[in-house]
Amino acid sequence: MIIERTTYLACSPEKCFRELKDSRLLEFVSWPLVRFKPIDPPRFPRAWEEKHYLVSVRMLGFIPFGRQHINITGRNRSGETRSFFVELRDNGHGTLASRWDHVITVREAGSGCQYTDRVEIKAGLLTPLAVAFAWFFYRHRQRRWRRLVASGFAYA
Repeated sequence: MIIERTTYLACSPEKCFRELKDSRLLEFVSWPLVRFKPIDPPRFPRAWEEKHYLVSVRMLGFIPFGRQHINITGRNRSGETRSFFVELRDNGHGTLASRWDHVITVREAGSGCQYTDRVEIKAGLLTPLAVAFAWFFYRHRQRRWRRLVASGFAYA
């Protein structure tokens, strides 16, 4: 099943993409619903690299929710179009979901950018519950994104 949510962010697409690569962003936009603790490597990099990360997941910061494999890839497609357009992909999976393929796109839009989360989820019999969670979670993430942009990217 696929969930897709789009929001407008009042910042340049270049700034959005730079922040997207900052590992602090994951912690900020996920808080307080989900906390990710790095396992391998034992610390998140300052900037995400195209590689594999293993994390433990805790709901509300304390309820164990298994492990998640984050597999980051990305591509800049600005050369294929007249405007700024990039994708960042986490082709992940975990304890509860055999597929959590999350693609983030950032496009130029007016004086800001259009930010889209698209996730394909497969979790066997738990897929409907995982999709319901994802619908709420990505709505929350985008709300936190807008808050971060409005604060001038103050992660405090």
